[in-house]
Amino acid sequence: MRTVIHSVHELDAFAKSFAKTLAPLPDVATVLALSGELGAGKTAFTQALARALGVEEVVNSPTFVLEKLYALPRGSAFEKLVHIDAYRLENEDELAPLGFDTLVADPTNLIVLEWPEHVTRAVPAAARALVFAVADDGSRNISYGA
Repeated sequence: MRTVIHSVHELDAFAKSFAKTLAPLPDVATVLALSGELGAGKTAFTQALARALGVEEVVNSPTFVLEKLYALPRGSAFEKLVHIDAYRLENEDELAPLGFDTLVADPTNLIVLEWPEHVTRAVPAAARALVFAVADDGSRNISYGA
């Protein structure tokens, strides 16, 4: 599927709609793998998704800290939103200090992984890929599986 986003309002609406399609997997975390060039909208989408899931605190890119954890409100399908930015990582081994294997093993986690191409072997087979691209008119194209 492909969605074209022209404004923050449209991104919020898309994230809210997309959030409704998310459900925990039985044995592992649900992983969203966000790819796209710098400035394509990966973090903006994560921020909109977090708002849609009820996160009230400010969600910033974890580029330098690599990982941020957000508790989700009671009654949510997931207990935690885990935001990981692998932009500065050279390989999958650098995810180990974050406890990545433990995070992925917990079906109550929703993991948003930016720059999955930097840690390809660590991305679970069941991950949902979203690809962000900037169009010539400045809009954002988001391609994803159903």
